[in-house]
Amino acid sequence: MKAVMLAAGVGARLAVSPAKNSPKVLLEIGGKSLLQRHIEILKRHGIDELVIGVGHQHQEIEQKIVALGAQNYVRTVYNEHFEEGSIVTLWTLRDELCCGEPVLLMDADVLYDEEAFSRLLSSHHENCLLLDRAFEDGDEPVKICVRDGEIIEFRKWVSAEFDYCGESVGFFKLSAAQATKIISQIELYLRQGRRLEPYEDAIRDVLLTSPRGTFAFEDITGLSWIEIDFSPDIERASSVILPRILRAKDNRQVGLPDTQDIDQLKPQVQ
Repeated sequence: MKAVMLAAGVGARLAVSPAKNSPKVLLEIGGKSLLQRHIEILKRHGIDELVIGVGHQHQEIEQKIVALGAQNYVRTVYNEHFEEGSIVTLWTLRDELCCGEPVLLMDADVLYDEEAFSRLLSSHHENCLLLDRAFEDGDEPVKICVRDGEIIEFRKWVSAEFDYCGESVGFFKLSAAQATKIISQIELYLRQGRRLEPYEDAIRDVLLTSPRGTFAFEDITGLSWIEIDFSPDIERASSVILPRILRAKDNRQVGLPDTQDIDQLKPQVQ
């Protein structure tokens, strides 16, 4: 199985001068770049190859891949229209997703507990998302809404009635058939001129029009992770999230439970 990663964006919300900003996948947290952390986790879990959709400052990413000695494991695909958004990058990666085999789709700007990735990869569901119920509601998180055990909504803005709702981590395990359907939906978006739409909207369209049970989720509530969108996220990743990840890893190695009190997390009911 290969992993396909989106890392072409400018990161406009991260810095005063985003045009000069390094790609977010090269951010160093605890002395390691996100890229290095991704590669190490993917290799440990037997992922055959990492293909990264690049754009902004792509030469920096390619140089870092060589510096890590990972040029035989990581390939890049360049999106010359990267400023138009993630849906165009995903279209640029269409051949990688339409490969006739199951595939992983991942956002690059995430620091995460390896256990979350493990649950995605080992899930018995062919098409799987990761859901975290412990999130701060608002316009920013992409939400997964669940009713009667089924995903009934997947987007930032929701109005459906649900039993509970969680934030999407931005990692997806996709069957060959559903990956192809998502690319077909993106092609429709582009023909309609919808080049600035978030790529999640195309996944949502396929998810909500698929037969019941086609898409499912793994609940990772209690595991630590963070998507890095804004400058304060970098500090939180270093001072809060990474220490939690390392502590949880140590606890698991000696057979202790995670130190986070997940019993205090209450499902959000509308």
